[in-house]
This record gives sequence, C-alpha cells and structure tokens, in this order.
Amino acid sequence: MKIQQILQKCLTDWKNISQLDFCLIDSENNVFVSTCDKKLPAQKKLDEFRQSNALCVSNTSCCLYKLTEIQTDSYLLIVWGKGEAASTIGELAVCQIHSLFTAYAEKNDKNTFMQNLLLDTYSEMDAFNRAKKLHIATSVRRAVFLVETKQSKDENALATIRNIFSARTRDFITAIDDSGIIIVRELQSTENYDDLDSIACMLVDMLNTEAMTSAWVAYSNIAEDISRLPDTYKEAHTALEVGKIFYAEKNVFGYNQLGIGRLIYQLPVSICEMFIDEIFHKETLDSIDEETLITIRTFFENNLNLSETSRQLYVHRNTLVYRFEKLQRKFGLDIRTFEDALTFKLAMMVVDYIKYSENHPA
Repeated sequence: MKIQQILQKCLTDWKNISQLDFCLIDSENNVFVSTCDKKLPAQKKLDEFRQSNALCVSNTSCCLYKLTEIQTDSYLLIVWGKGEAASTIGELAVCQIHSLFTAYAEKNDKNTFMQNLLLDTYSEMDAFNRAKKLHIATSVRRAVFLVETKQSKDENALATIRNIFSARTRDFITAIDDSGIIIVRELQSTENYDDLDSIACMLVDMLNTEAMTSAWVAYSNIAEDISRLPDTYKEAHTALEVGKIFYAEKNVFGYNQLGIGRLIYQLPVSICEMFIDEIFHKETLDSIDEETLITIRTFFENNLNLSETSRQLYVHRNTLVYRFEKLQRKFGLDIRTFEDALTFKLAMMVVDYIKYSENHPA
C-alpha cells in the first residue's frame, strides 16, 4: 500500500472520531491527502508560516501544523476547527503522521537494502553494519524463493503472495527486475528442506486458485546468516532455470534436488553438441514422432518396465517391442538395456539444454 493510501485512511479515521476535517499539503502547497474539498488558506499565509519559527498557528477556522521531522518533503497539516479540543487532536494527528512516514521510509530502506544485498552489492562487513542499523537480524536462518508467472510484473500474483505472508513481518517480498517475485523467508530452527518444498507447493497452489495464474517456484539452500543471501539468490535463480529446462513437467524446483540437470547446465554448449554428434551422428531427436516420445518417457518413468508401460499406454507389449526395435535401428541404441537407456536419457536432456541456450544467448 502506498503512503498516500495509508495517510488517507488515517485522516479519514481521525475525521470519523473527531468530526473535524484534515488536509495534508506538500512543499508546493498541493493537496497530498484530504478529507474534504474546503478552500485552502491563502498561499501568502502558508508561505509566511513555512518561513516562521512557529510549529503551529491557528485562526478562527483552522489550525496549521508543520511536520518538521519528515526529510523527504516539507508538509503542512491543516485541521479545520477551533478551540482546545481541535488543537489537541491536531497535535495527536501530527504525531501519528510522523510515525507513519517514519515506518514507511524504514520499510522502503529495508526493501532497497535487501535488493542490493541479493545483487551482492555490499561487502560482508558493510552488509552486517547496514542490517544492524535497519534492525534486521543478521544471524538467523533464511531461504530465498523465486516465483515466476507467465505474465511479467503480475500484480495479482504479487498481491496474493503479500497476502499469504502478511502475518510474517520478518520476511521480505521484493522484485529486482521482470524475472519474478523474490521471497526472503526467515526460518525456524526446526524447518528443513521438506518444509521449503511444502511452502513452494503451497505457493503454486495458491497462485493457481487465488490469482488464477500458473507459476513456477524455485528455492535455494538454507543460509545460516545474512552474508550468504547473495549466494542463495543465485541458487534460486539457477534452480528455476535448470528446472524449466530439464523438468518441464514440474512447477517446483529445489536447488538441492536438481540432479543431473545441474551438471549438464554447467557444461559448455560446444561440449554438449559434440556429445550429441558422437551419439546420433547425422540423426536428430527432432525426427522422433510425438507418439514414440511419449512411449519413451513413460518407459523411463516406469524404470524400463515393459509390462507397466504397456498397461499405462493401453498398447500391447509386442507393439512396444516393435517401437523400440525401430528406434534401435535408427539410433543404434536399445533403450531396453540400462546403459543405452541412460545414454538416451542424457541425450534428451542435453538436446533440451542446447535448444534453451540457442533461445537464451548469454
């Protein structure tokens, strides 16, 4: 919620309680928030008040107050009313407005600090010192979640996530660019990677039902203190990329569960292309029809079990054997054997990585 909305609600509440009208104006005497459409005091009077040493002046219709502790702008509060009650209420309103501006500024400062920290802008000592000034705990366990939806800058998704974690005041929800929404979650001593996986699955489900959008959620390893957060952000980003390349059927990716996809992701594309040429020579996986691809994937998912694959696909066992023999004649690999099945599975993953690299050049 923006500071203007927060202040508008505050002054409206004050009006309902006191039956007085309030108006906050900026340094140019423009209305920032107001509870009425009453005419402002003359600009000459406002300017004279700003230049004087007085913190408050009043006349028969209204009181003027300076908000001197707000560094971003020189605001004035106008309270329409007279008498001691109006003066007291005005002073109380000034105190609350000060508190709201201070809290909002501190929140923005914390958000900016966390963004710069994740981008590895600070030295370790500087990070610790800045965190202490902002009253951010430095030695607690945290993990980074990275949420990506099909639509960039998805305001509904962001609002949903903020609502999910609204009671968790020590978590940070931010964004660095259009790549996704970042959640820096403070963990209890008993929370482990199973809990992180459950949180990620919950986010996918909630975004699907509440924000009506499909999402991918990746999470990092657990950081033991604040100096490790830049690394955990990179881990979450890597997990998201690796997951979308190699495990497209999933929506949740943990950095500690990337398997062989992590190894392939770190290989130079030239080495991957060499491996494909060595295995398939002049043939390509693109020449395989969709029906055969589904058969191969189902066969792998069932640990090379022909009977179970046949049952799930509703095809005769001999039909599967025929398809695999045809594949063997084409590529020289019999995926009914463990070694050739492993080679073929690796080749499929490597081809996915090469295609991703072509579409996302460094």
